[in-house]
Amino acid sequence: MTTPTLAPERFEAERPRLRAIAHRMLGSLAEADDAVQETWLRASRADVGEVNDLTAWLTTVVGRVSLNMLRARRTRREEPLEAHDAPEDGDPEEEAVLADSVGVALLVVLDTLTPAERLAFVLHDLFAVPFDAIAPLIERTPAAARQLASRARRRVGGRTPSPAADAARQRAAVEAFLAATRAGDFEALVTLLHPDVVLTADRFVVPTPQPVTVTGARPVAEGAMAATGRARFTGLALLDGRVGLAMAPLGRLRLVLLFTVADDGITRIEVVADRERLDGVEVAVLDA
Repeated sequence: MTTPTLAPERFEAERPRLRAIAHRMLGSLAEADDAVQETWLRASRADVGEVNDLTAWLTTVVGRVSLNMLRARRTRREEPLEAHDAPEDGDPEEEAVLADSVGVALLVVLDTLTPAERLAFVLHDLFAVPFDAIAPLIERTPAAARQLASRARRRVGGRTPSPAADAARQRAAVEAFLAATRAGDFEALVTLLHPDVVLTADRFVVPTPQPVTVTGARPVAEGAMAATGRARFTGLALLDGRVGLAMAPLGRLRLVLLFTVADDGITRIEVVADRERLDGVEVAVLDA
């Protein structure tokens, strides 16, 4: 008797969803593609004759593969977080577009979760997988899986943001700053900045022997124009309850920009790449 196997075209139909799950689990497009390939290798060798719901079954397989990759990553020594402008593997443009569509802040927060928390949150909250199906993957009860997802959800939401009126002004200014930087629109940047704006950058940003201070709208705008490559991997985030920017290639937080906004424009920008300081910044996802 021939063992029923998964047809390649059936797997290809599921590939976009599996890739999306793996990317949110792993933060890296290259690693996500590795996880999907491993999922295909496992699925192609499996007897699928008794599988009633192939989509659900493949979801659990890619979830398990991604979980194992996350756990292996945690047991390895972390690479130093150097100030790279772009990932060295995969397609940087595709990586940037996908990170932007998912939300840089979400990828950063997910990177702070334990592998089990991340799996429970991603599968349940982002892909509507029931906790009964998640529980066996993390060797917990459905109730425990629900608690893990709830804990992750609180981390994603972060602390209470600034008052609505102040937050709206802050968000509009930061969104415009990011858009102008990505577009390389120098004059638009100048109009967003207060004439006497002050930018400070710690010595890990460039890096330099000493922190850097730049004053004036045009000099600060010139510095932003030099960072258009970094802007591809930068997105809006709640940083300690205020709207700012987080740069996170491969979902790993590399630096943040903290803004002070007044009625007459952005008055101060603080760029932080010091790992110790970054670890103390609470990153959360902005409401849509």
